Amino acid sequence: MKKSLFPLLLGGLGIGTTEFVMMGLLPDIAENLHTSIPTAGHLISAYAFGVVVGAPLLVMITSSYPPKKVLLFLMLIFTIFNTVSAFAPTHFTLLMARFFAGLPHGAFFGVGAVVASRLADEGKQAQAISMMFAGLTIANLAIVPLGTWIGHHYLWRYTFGIVALIGLLTLTFLAAWMPALPVERKGDARSELKVFKSAEVWLVILLTAIGTGGLFAWISYIAPLMTKVSRFSASSVSWILILAGLGMVVGNLVGGRLADRVQPAKACTWLLMAMAITLLCIYFFSEYQVIALLLTFIAGALSMAIASPIQILMIQTAKGAEMLGAAATQAAFNIGNALGAFFGGLPIAAGLSYDTPSLVGMVMALIGVLFAFVLVRRQANIKLAKELIPA
Repeated sequence: MKKSLFPLLLGGLGIGTTEFVMMGLLPDIAENLHTSIPTAGHLISAYAFGVVVGAPLLVMITSSYPPKKVLLFLMLIFTIFNTVSAFAPTHFTLLMARFFAGLPHGAFFGVGAVVASRLADEGKQAQAISMMFAGLTIANLAIVPLGTWIGHHYLWRYTFGIVALIGLLTLTFLAAWMPALPVERKGDARSELKVFKSAEVWLVILLTAIGTGGLFAWISYIAPLMTKVSRFSASSVSWILILAGLGMVVGNLVGGRLADRVQPAKACTWLLMAMAITLLCIYFFSEYQVIALLLTFIAGALSMAIASPIQILMIQTAKGAEMLGAAATQAAFNIGNALGAFFGGLPIAAGLSYDTPSLVGMVMALIGVLFAFVLVRRQANIKLAKELIPA
């Protein structure tokens, strides 16, 4: 790995930690701030809302500045508001801190994806992007479980202090190792927004928001699935999540290599189809513990394998507004998070078993396959039309 990519990996580590550690810390935060767990759950929504708002907004505001300065600015916001989170005296203060901490999330990954592709050797752009997302996978494998343990046995504020420290380290390595790449903006904010008139761009956004939402329908309810259906003990859930995190690490590396070897749209089609099949298997076979663990690893791998192909696909599709497009995919990922959790919870609310959210996820993944297939056909037709036009 080039050392210039390391600050992006480190930033992904901090962002992944602050996003996913909240799920495990909710009971401790609720008790410490004297509120209910459902009310504390608003902290997750506040962060996700910040991602959706900040991803396109901050990219448009900063796109006239060199990428290195933009990344430093985004990580500074991230570090400041995670520090505020560590010292927040009330639930409302923490809620606001979580919203503002979420603002740079999508923009950092969006700008970072374009920067990684520019720093990469020819033909290895997706692998370079996967190095940035490797930080997010390592967070789920190691730092999130560690942060949850620290928050439960000591104080949840220490966990956000660790995230702020990761932010400071990212700022340091960005300043030292990130090259000063020139601005490649070809128009103003108004001209960049025209990219959303493209049907191909919206197909990428839809396959991201709905297709990947299928996996969130599964993972949002993985704890009751494993305890109620697979009959694991409650104390085993943290180790099962580590297994899913290991799958994410492997899947991220595989996805980066796959997207460099085949067309990203085709890679997305294959991975979403594999996702649908895996979610269907989770519904039928989760009562068998060994198979349930194997499927957890596979589903975790697929959840990150698709990240790099989607980013490369959007960068290739949103010509002239690559950073804005890449940031929009990050917003779409978080919309998928919310949609998956919401739709996956409907059968549970209706009194059905905890394995039924995986069926909902399968349907969402298949809808994603449909959008990906349409995109592949449109790209093929565009390519054919260009070949038929006389030189």
